Amino acid sequence: DTSAAVGTSTTPTNDTMQGFFRSTVRPGVALARHLTDAAAPLRKTPLHPTHIALGAKMAAFGGWDMPIQYPEGILKSHLHTREKAGLFDVSHMLGVVLRGADRVAFMESLCVADIKSIPAGMGGLSVITNKDGGIIDDCIITNAGDHLYMVINAGHETKDLPHMQEHLEQFVAKGGDVSVESLPENGILALQGPKAAGVLQTLTKTDLSQVPFMAAQTMQVAGLDCFVARSGYTGEDGFEVAVPKGSSAQHGVVTLWEALMAHEDVKPVGLGARDSLRLEAGLCLYGNDLDDTTSPVEGSLLWVIAKRRRAEPGSFVGSERILRELQEKSASRKRAGFVVGGGAPVREGVTLFDAAGEEVGCTTSGSFSPCLKKGIGMCYVKPSCNKVGTELFAEVRGKKQMIVITKMPFVPQNYYRGP
Repeated sequence: DTSAAVGTSTTPTNDTMQGFFRSTVRPGVALARHLTDAAAPLRKTPLHPTHIALGAKMAAFGGWDMPIQYPEGILKSHLHTREKAGLFDVSHMLGVVLRGADRVAFMESLCVADIKSIPAGMGGLSVITNKDGGIIDDCIITNAGDHLYMVINAGHETKDLPHMQEHLEQFVAKGGDVSVESLPENGILALQGPKAAGVLQTLTKTDLSQVPFMAAQTMQVAGLDCFVARSGYTGEDGFEVAVPKGSSAQHGVVTLWEALMAHEDVKPVGLGARDSLRLEAGLCLYGNDLDDTTSPVEGSLLWVIAKRRRAEPGSFVGSERILRELQEKSASRKRAGFVVGGGAPVREGVTLFDAAGEEVGCTTSGSFSPCLKKGIGMCYVKPSCNKVGTELFAEVRGKKQMIVITKMPFVPQNYYRGP
């Protein structure tokens, strides 16, 4: 699906920035949003045999056969990550590298970030937008010194890369110096939880106390050359560790998985608990809470639209709609968090009504919170209804169930800001 302009690397470099993954799934209805063509063969990460041996329940996600949960179940995996350290296989994500003298200018033409201001070795969340101002993907863009690094969601190769290629060709035709390369062979692990730093410190000589949230650097871990980013998708302190394939018969990511799993505080966690963890942390799931029709203003992501970019109309794809909604406060809907007043959790795709019975929105994510022991979720509602404390009603099985708009995150975020 890519031309020579968007190449595919078969020899990933050890110093490639990896990490910052944003894609997961909740068992049940939400999984259907991410299922691919049943006739298409599912891809497998290098850890696939390991997941099978551990008794994981597998399911299709973004074109990959991925572990949804392990025998102890989603609830225990969720709480273990909050209390100790959970280990996730996120090798289904795809790293993308941008090189060339004009790499920053090119990437800024596709997203809302102020990439010029990101220090070397640091990353920031942004969104790639289409011509209509909708969100094609959400990702962390990292300044890796001599290149930019980003990771796209599972199954998005046929969506993000053609979009980038189209604009790349136009950019290069005007004299721009930039190239785009995907890195499909690297394995990636996410180690998340309050014990994550202590666990990883036993396997590296690098002083992790000097690596704050959103920083990334090359280091040896368990004798392997890895790229480690202090970030994640759970709201906890944690790391995402990229491992090149290496020259031995066993992929380096398998070796690292085994080294991390040997620690008493580490347990494997599937995508099911990853979804409930990200929801408690107030983090969006692309395909549910964000999509091609949703602008970052509607998505309540104003903070990702950099101040400098707000003053540069026409400087990025989709800027006309996004800046108009920002300046005129004209978005017709807004993303908000909610808690369920009582009863069963309210899942995604449920119509919402105000007290007068008028339809005012729809839920996009919903689950039971293992930490709060109540139903939580995200929704899109009319701007007049997204004030904290607003009571709305969800229609579930023909009955109205009350929900209350609330601030996110639902549980405190525990990112490490530095010594």
